[in-house]
Amino acid sequence: MLGDCCFRRRRRVSDEALDPVLLVSGIGGSILNSRDKKSKGEIRVWVWLFLADLEFRKKAWSIYNPKSGYTECLDKNSEVVVPEDDYGLYAIDILDPSWFVKLFHLSEVYHFHDMIDMLVGCGYKKGTTLFGYGYDFRQSNRIDKALDGLKVKLSTAYKASGGRKVNIISHSMGGLLVLCFLSLHHDVFSKYVNKWITIACPFQGAPGCINDALLTGLQFVHGFESHFFVSRWTMHQLLIECPSIYEMLPNPTFTWKKQPQIHVWRKQPEGEEKTLPVKVESYGPNDSFALFAEALKNNKLNYNGNTVPLPFNFSILKWAIGTRQVFENARLPDGVKFYNIYGTSHNTPFDVCYGSEASPIKDLPQICHTMPVYTYVDGDGTVPAESVKADGFAATARVGVCASHRGLLCDKTVFKHIQQWLEILQRIAS
Repeated sequence: MLGDCCFRRRRRVSDEALDPVLLVSGIGGSILNSRDKKSKGEIRVWVWLFLADLEFRKKAWSIYNPKSGYTECLDKNSEVVVPEDDYGLYAIDILDPSWFVKLFHLSEVYHFHDMIDMLVGCGYKKGTTLFGYGYDFRQSNRIDKALDGLKVKLSTAYKASGGRKVNIISHSMGGLLVLCFLSLHHDVFSKYVNKWITIACPFQGAPGCINDALLTGLQFVHGFESHFFVSRWTMHQLLIECPSIYEMLPNPTFTWKKQPQIHVWRKQPEGEEKTLPVKVESYGPNDSFALFAEALKNNKLNYNGNTVPLPFNFSILKWAIGTRQVFENARLPDGVKFYNIYGTSHNTPFDVCYGSEASPIKDLPQICHTMPVYTYVDGDGTVPAESVKADGFAATARVGVCASHRGLLCDKTVFKHIQQWLEILQRIAS
């Protein structure tokens, strides 16, 4: 999957002729380690296929601190960190780099791997013109630690390449992190960035997937591999306390072609006068908060013998509303080129429905133990194309590619566009 320009080593571009590239991952796209605060020993908690669920519950489950704005581990003796090995590329390459995963090539956890190989094959050199940025994706996209880390990485890439401006390639939620950086650190962005290529960024949210993530959880892997992975329920309990998830709720002020809805088939109370025993209740982007609150009012987990309440978090919602304003304040600096790649031809969740006429929901907390039924729109299977394309910038190019959300990271057509926009092909020809 290296692309036409990279099959022969004699055709590689000299590293000195290349502007540096920084790859920025999205939600779930960075290795997370749990570090013991005393011993400083580390263990991988995301992604680790064997015993993943057990270790994830012990080390990754967290509670949001409204005073600091950070999500903090329930295990007070540990902290979540992102490994910096291989110039930041290790954390976003193969998310479980164990021999078992590599032996059987479990592609679901091969993240930026193919793109890294493609760029190296085209002449990029790790630590000089190629860098990666992984981060704690549980946190807000505008939290200081994430933005400060991105600033350091941009500065490092700029200096290592001899003062060349950086080309950012972001995937999914990583685009929102870059967007916050652009909005809050506009001058720094202008100083260091030459081009920004976004892939599958949910600029206006990911309605079906994120609405359901708050109600029933999120499953990153399906099929056989899911038996080794973190369970949907375990992810659900984590995501309720993650600002990043709230920041990807559907934007209620965006003019959608059709407003995203949550539908609930409700059984009507007995003894009341009514024409139908069952009716459908519908909730739009603004109405859904009351639904989340009622459905999650009894949600809780057991941690080390203690009961921890996990209702819908209105403190996080308030923070996320502020983040949405940060998104909307972003303005692209003069001279910085912007490119947008979005996935097409995949059924992508948009509206979500719980219960049915034959099996209605009696009490709203029952939703959390109900599998959803979606209505779909065009997109990459996770983010609607409508959301990805609504960046609000004057794009140099905006291209739809028939590929899935993660599949865009290893798609040959995507690689050809990237090679063209990074001017690799022109430099080879010269």
